[in-house]
Formats: sequence, C-alpha cells, structure tokens
Amino acid sequence: MPKYPKGAKASAAAVQEEEEEEEEKVALFSVLGMTCAACAGSVEKAIKRLPGIHDAAVDVLNDRVQVIFYPAFVSEDTIRETIEDVGFEAALIKEVVKEKPTLICRLHIKGMTCTSCSSTIESALQAVAGVQKALVALATEEAEICYDPKLVSTAQLMEVVADTGFEAILITTGEDRNRVELKVDGELGGRSMSMVKNSLQALPGVEDVNIDPVLHKISVAYKSDQTGPRNFIEIIGSTGSGRLRASIYPEGGGRELHKREEIKQYYRSFLWSLVFTIPVFLTSMVFMYIPGIKYGLDKKVVNMLSIGELLRWILSTPVQFIIGRRFYTGAYKALRHGSANMDVLVALGTNAAYFYSLYSVLRAATSQNFKGTDFFETSSMLISFILLGKYLEILAKGKTSEAIAKLMDLAPETATLLTYDNDRNVINEKEIDSRLIQKNDVIKVMPGGKVASDGFVIWGQSYVNESMITGESRPVGKRKGDAVIGGTVNENGVLHVQATHVGSESALSQIVRLVESAQMAKAPVQKFADRISKYFVPLVIILALFTWLAWFLAGKFSSYPKSWIPSSMDSFELALQFGISVMVIACPCALGLATPTAVMVGTGVGASQGVLIKGGQALESAHKVDCVVFDKTGTLTTGKPVVVSTRLLKHMLLLDFYEYVSAAEVNSEHPLAKAIVQYAKKLIEEENHVWPEAQGFISVTGHGVKATVKNKEIVVGNKILMVESGIHVPVAALDILAEAEEMAQTGIMVSMDGEVVGIIAISDPLKPNAEDVISLLRSMEVKSIMVTGDNWGTANAIAKEVGIDTVVAEAKPEQKAQKVKELQMSGLTVAMVGDGINDSPALVSADVGMAIGTGTDIAVEAADIVLMKSNLEDVITAIDLSRKTFFRIHMNYIWALGYNIMGIPVAAGVLFPSARFRLPPWVAGAAMAASSVSVVCCSLLLKNYERPKKLDTLREILVE
Repeated sequence: MPKYPKGAKASAAAVQEEEEEEEEKVALFSVLGMTCAACAGSVEKAIKRLPGIHDAAVDVLNDRVQVIFYPAFVSEDTIRETIEDVGFEAALIKEVVKEKPTLICRLHIKGMTCTSCSSTIESALQAVAGVQKALVALATEEAEICYDPKLVSTAQLMEVVADTGFEAILITTGEDRNRVELKVDGELGGRSMSMVKNSLQALPGVEDVNIDPVLHKISVAYKSDQTGPRNFIEIIGSTGSGRLRASIYPEGGGRELHKREEIKQYYRSFLWSLVFTIPVFLTSMVFMYIPGIKYGLDKKVVNMLSIGELLRWILSTPVQFIIGRRFYTGAYKALRHGSANMDVLVALGTNAAYFYSLYSVLRAATSQNFKGTDFFETSSMLISFILLGKYLEILAKGKTSEAIAKLMDLAPETATLLTYDNDRNVINEKEIDSRLIQKNDVIKVMPGGKVASDGFVIWGQSYVNESMITGESRPVGKRKGDAVIGGTVNENGVLHVQATHVGSESALSQIVRLVESAQMAKAPVQKFADRISKYFVPLVIILALFTWLAWFLAGKFSSYPKSWIPSSMDSFELALQFGISVMVIACPCALGLATPTAVMVGTGVGASQGVLIKGGQALESAHKVDCVVFDKTGTLTTGKPVVVSTRLLKHMLLLDFYEYVSAAEVNSEHPLAKAIVQYAKKLIEEENHVWPEAQGFISVTGHGVKATVKNKEIVVGNKILMVESGIHVPVAALDILAEAEEMAQTGIMVSMDGEVVGIIAISDPLKPNAEDVISLLRSMEVKSIMVTGDNWGTANAIAKEVGIDTVVAEAKPEQKAQKVKELQMSGLTVAMVGDGINDSPALVSADVGMAIGTGTDIAVEAADIVLMKSNLEDVITAIDLSRKTFFRIHMNYIWALGYNIMGIPVAAGVLFPSARFRLPPWVAGAAMAASSVSVVCCSLLLKNYERPKKLDTLREILVE
C-alpha cells in the first residue's frame, strides 16, 4: 500500500475509492554512482519513505530504478530530487501509465457488404466504454476488439454489433490461451448438466465451463500445464454413469461453418431468383418477337392490363420482397444508424423500377385508354445479377485466406500416445486425436509421419523436414534432447517426442494467429477508401436524382428529338431508366475490397515463403524501404562464433587459463561467452565439467565481464573495458588484436589481477549468401548499412567482405536506435534487420523491423516482419513481395475508381445523344456486381507470386 500525506486520510473508504480511481504510473530512472547492495538499499529506502509510492525496485547492474507511484501524491521531479539527496545522480528515462488488464476478443460478423458497413460497426464499438481499440475487416468479416473485461463483456460487445443491424458470432474472448470444445452424446438433462459442470470445475487448472444443451456442446477453458482434454472426456464419461460420451467437437463449427452456410444461402437465393426472373425476362424481351406467343401475352385481362404484364408482376414480386429482402433489411439498418451502403443503392434502384411498374399495372387495370410500359424485368434481373455477384465475391474472398487453411492442415489428425511403466518401459501404444495431446505426453512419430506437437526428443534419432514451418529445405538431424516443431515431417528413423507446447501454445498455432492478426490490421492506404465511402452513396443518390430530373425536364420541354425515345417508353420512363442505371452501377464494394483482399493474399503468400508480415502497416512501409540497416552477429554472420586461436602473454598452462576465463564467462548469456565456454569444455574433454565459483560477477553490457575466481580478479572483454578498469594494455596485445581484426575476427582480452595475460580470437563466419544479398539490394536501389556492437577493426573487415560502405561499430543498443532515427531524419525509409535483445530498440525505431526467426523472442516480438528461415535473401523477398502487393492495391484502386468515374457518366446517358448508346439498369447492375468480383480476382493473382529470379539462381549456387 502507498503512503499518503497528512490530511489525505479523510476516511479509509474514501482513500480506497480514490486509490482505485487514480491510475498508477511507472517511472524508470537512470541512477549513476551505485556500486553495491548498500547503495541500492539506501536509494530504495529513501524513495519508499515518500508519500504515494506503491513500490520501488533498484537494479544496480544496469544503474536503474523503477518506481510505481500515484501522481496525485508525488511527482517524478520529487522522486528524482530524493535520489539526488541520497548522493547519486538521477535522470528520468521514461514514464508510462501502468497498463490495465486488457483482452482481445474476435467476432465473426455476418451481413457486411462494403466499407460503410464495417465503418459503422467500428464506430459503434469504439464508442463503448472499456473498448480501447476496435478493428473491423470487411475481407475477413471479422472484428478484433481490445477491451477491459472489468468494464465491458463480450456479450455486450455482441449486442452493440446486433444494434447496428449485423449478426455477431463469438470466435474467442481472449480470456484464456487454451479452450477446447467437446461434443456430448447422450441425454443432457438439468441434473446431468449440473453434475458435469461441477465435476469439470473441480479439476485443477479448469478456469471456465460453458454448456450448450441445444448443440450438446461443452466449452472448457483450462491451464495446459495442469490438465487437458483427455481428462475432461474421462470425467464426463464417468459422471454420466456411462450414459454420456464426449469427443472433440468437429472442426468447422465456427467461422468455416458460417462461411459455408453464407455461400449456400447466396447460391440458393440466386437459383430461386432465376426461377422467377427467367420467365420475366422471356415475357418482356424474347416472346414479344414471337407472333403467336406475343398475341397471347398482349391479350387484355382487365381494361388495358395484359396477361404479360400480370405475369411479370406476379413473378417479380417474390424476387423483390422475399428473395431481395436482405437488401431491404441491410438498407434499413444502415439508414437507422445514419450511414448508407450498397444495400441502400440496390433497394432504391429496384424499388424505383418495381413501384413505377406497379403504378403502370394499376393504371392499366383501372383505365380503358392508358398505355404504359412496365420495368419488372429491371428490378428482378438487377437482384438476380447482384446475388450472382455476391456469390462469386464470397467464393473469391474465401480463396484469399487459403494460406491460413493450409497452415492449419499441417497438423496431423491423429497421434500415437505411448504409456510407460515405472521403469520407463513402453507398455502401451494408443492412437488418439492429435487435439487430445496434453503437456508432457510422449508421442511416437513413425518415418514419413508428422510430428503431432511441439516437444523434444527423448528417444531415437532421425532427420526431420521443417521446410513447411521454417522454410529450410534441407532436413535437420534430430537426436535425444533436440527440439521438434509440430506439423513437421519425420524423414527416416522412429522418434519418441515429449510434448511441451500444445493447443494454442504451439508454434504452428502462434504462426496462424500472427497471420490472422496481420490480415485483420488495416494498411494506412485503406483510409483513402474509408474516407470516400462516407460520402460515396449519398453522392451517387444525388447524381441519380439529378440525372433523372435533367432527362425528365429535357423531355418535358422537348430539348431533344422525340425520335430519341424508344418506342416502348415515354420521356419520363427514359429518364427513370437513366436514373436507376446511375444508382445501381456505382459500386462502393470494389473500393472497400481493394486493399484488404490484396493484404490478405500478400500476407498469406509471405507466410508460405517463410516471411511473416505483421499487418498492412508493415506491408505498406516495406514497399517504400530504400535503406536497410543490418546487425552483424547472427544477421550477416551465422551467429555461431567459434574460438579460432589463443595467444598467451604470460607463461601458464592453457587449461589453467581457460579454467579462470570459463569460470567467469559461464555466467554470461552472450554468444561470445558461450563460444569460449564450449571451447574450454572441448579442451578439458568434459561436457559437464564443474567450473570454479565466480564471486562478485558483473556483466558490462557490450564490453565484457568481471569476476573474482580463486582469489584472482578476472576481467574478460574488449579494449574499452580494460581501459575503463584501469588495466594497462601492452603493445604486444594491441598488435595481436589488430591482426585478429584484419582477419574479421573478434579479439577478447583477458586480464588477471590487473595484468593482460592472453587474447582469445573468435570468428563468427559470414552467412554464405551475405555478399550476394547486399549486391542485389544495391541493384534494387536500396542502401545497406551495418551497425554493430563489435570493434571497429572486425566491423570494417566484415563490411569490406560483404560490400557495405557505411559502418557504425562499438554501438550500444540505444546508439543503434539513434542511428536509425538519424537515417530517417535524412529522408530515408529504414528497415532494420536484427536478431538479438540489443537490436530491439532499433527494430522498434525503424520504419520496418525485420527479425531473424532464430533470434530471441524479444527481437521477434519487436519486429514488423519475421524471417522464419533465417536467410538473408528473405529481406529481398519481403521488400519485393510488399512492392508487388502494393502494385496490386494501386491497380485495384485504379480499376475501382476508373470503373465508377467512367461507368456513372455512361449510365447517366452522356453517350446517348451522339451514339444512341444506353445502359439498361439490369446491365448496369451486372457491371456493378462484376466490378467487386474483378477486384478480388485481381488480388488473387498475387497467389502466383514468385521470388526474384536472381534469388533462385543464388540458391542453386549455394546448393552446388
């Protein structure tokens, strides 16, 4: 609990309420001068004495203090002054509001037709208290909502969507990482439901249980390290006295089922509309030219009402009001919320044709001399063509997300579960559904079979093909202790694999989730379409009314010859046809689909190539990249440094030398430290050798380590660390360092008790294609720069070898980020390629951060693009793919805008005076339906993407 100043405690309840309302803040201070635990203790005590301090943590090694406080009672300046009063120099690094617990839920939304629909839903969700961010994707028909569960529930979010006039189906609440849905066979009565629920909730690790008695479905949220689906199935079976049986709920019960149902609905609607529309079309456009049939259709029923008109009225009415009901409901919902969409245009256009025709029929039935023309074929054919267009559009949109389906299909359907006795002997093998695998299960993988879950090998050895996950074409050798990835293929030997990550925690699930999130995220260029869609429909309605009025007045005042008017209609009807054509040819859908469909296909293609692009923002930035900043270790080099030579400056045994050095370095996580320890183990020929205890270990970031080993002060690191530690560096040591650096090696100095006793030369080999990749980037007019924490000599040698002209060496993490910012300020669009924790600030600062797939989790998390194969050539693939995707987006916009800009004037009749060319409303409707389909198909052409041919040539050279 924080301390409060005097007078703040009006009452305990008031204080508690104020504390809940007041947001905590977290401030990070740099504190210089702390040398030991006593210094840290004095700083911590002084801060905690201040009022309004919740907690304070002091990090002596990194000279930092993190303070959690309530700004109503204490400020950052007061905390800084308090630290300085203790005797240390302090500066505020950063301050953030402590994040509230947030969840991300996903909803499938049915009924959206254009960007106006998605914008309406997005605005409604953003207005809800507790919703921090809402994204609605038209192409995927999904919403992703970041919300505070304390303020709003998923049920309320679904109600908000329903209030806007659309149906929402919950995909995930985001409350748990593992959720399984079980199908129950048997009678689920009230008593048995209660028993099942209580029994499941009593299991350790079960967080939530929901039962749907109608669908016979039980949904269980759980912690995978404590329980799993097999336990639930057993409990359900035993609870129902054998009357209940549970199994995994069939896949496709979610989004895919709804997608298939939507396709079926449009298909059925289109077929039924054809049943009525074809006769209407024949009676109005074909039979009128066949004398015998024409005579029968022209026969009068009542006054001037003919059999043909009556038939067309009867047949077109169900098309207009039953089959076309979806357009009425969609238009009503849109207008109710102050927006207008495609449904509004279709409803207005078809209503104008239908009700004018109805007026004509009623006048003919009540008059003995009225001669009018009906347009029933216009309304019914319009609806039929639009339904066909929507059906084809949904089919095409389904193909844009095939990449996710292919990824999910990598997981095998079944797995062989092994049971062991107490002596670790296999006593039973059982084939189970792969979704029933639980953490720590042991799975048998046969040659040619797929690995069912992430885990590690406990028995056997084999080669595993990981190309479908990592993109690495060569099979990777696996033996006891090696990690394997679910979905990969075992080549030859038998493996026993212990599961470590199951369900949504697996690498495959995380890749799928990343690709899904990428397809949800909007590219900034999408804002262009969103802005247009706000005004598009109202503007089209105004243009349609103006077109009708202009032609009607022109006819009324005989501004054009009567010979222009077709024999089957008068000037009013001609004007009406032009107005309806304008209304139905305009297509907001094509504009709305231009960007998201291309982004969906582009990110999917990227995933299949081993390039994971995290959304439209990354894709848009990548196509502008004209400067790439490379880290050295693990990026340009293999990241697997090895000791190549050791030079001693003092008479001592090499084994003794490495005994001291390894005792200090074994505590470090740096790759160079690991290389030294590994080399020492080989020298001693003991894999599990116990090194002497190192006391007072200190890691100096970017420079080296210090420790006391067997009463000797050991310092291992670069020249800067030696100088800062007051250690004299002899000329002989400097010469050895220079020699190593000239050969692109890193020289590590070792001092004992203040005297340099030896130098270890470490080489990190270049990746075989590094030079060619830099050359290819140069041919693409992309500048390459290397920024590294290594010394200048090694950095220059590596840069010279790969062909990089600009080098920044001995750079700390914050200096790497600063260099990126300098490049950005000079007008360059910068991509940063790195793999380590020290690259994370630069990855975040860059316009596009690219993380090598084998890098640290922090680097991968900070990046915009993840290169799964760890191949440098994928930097080129990522840039090239983004350029091709944005070329496709621009083509989509040119088509969508060009179609509307050219189509609307033609529909309005600009060619009619000169060429007598007129676009009937049903043709305009067909063109409108075709435009959105053509945009989706244009995006689908990206599925044929091929990497630059130069990269394939490069790979062939490497294989040879």
